[in-house]
Amino acid sequence: MSPGAASGPAAHAGTTTGTGRWSVLGRGRWRAARAPGRRAADRGGATVCLLAVGLVYVVVGCFGAALGAARVARQQARAAADFGALAGAGRALDGDAVACRRAGEFAGANDARLVACRLDGLDVLVTAQVTISPMPWLTRTATATSRAGPVRG
Repeated sequence: MSPGAASGPAAHAGTTTGTGRWSVLGRGRWRAARAPGRRAADRGGATVCLLAVGLVYVVVGCFGAALGAARVARQQARAAADFGALAGAGRALDGDAVACRRAGEFAGANDARLVACRLDGLDVLVTAQVTISPMPWLTRTATATSRAGPVRG
């Protein structure tokens, strides 16, 4: 390219300098001209909106994850209480202490804590509790109670 030749967008046919699609910055540099009525303060507005929408997605995602963790903990507490009650019912004839100790072993094996256990005849009533922390500042417990014993009827 020769030293006097036009460079940048003005080299293209049909463009003008200063009033058209391109304006000169000086020393051979060009930039796109702003649309009429658009101010420099408008720049970056879409970025702020995009960040706000992204934040909404993050908050909704965290809420969904916490809700899912609570549902899993509820199911885990139910399973621990069911298995504990069945295990305790198998030892109900050996007495209250033996049946509840066995129920506690099964509840612990299912990552739950035995909250209550009692014999009602040959039926065993077991309450198990699971503690979850879906967020660092949020701790919740899920509790479930089950009954197991011989078939009547």
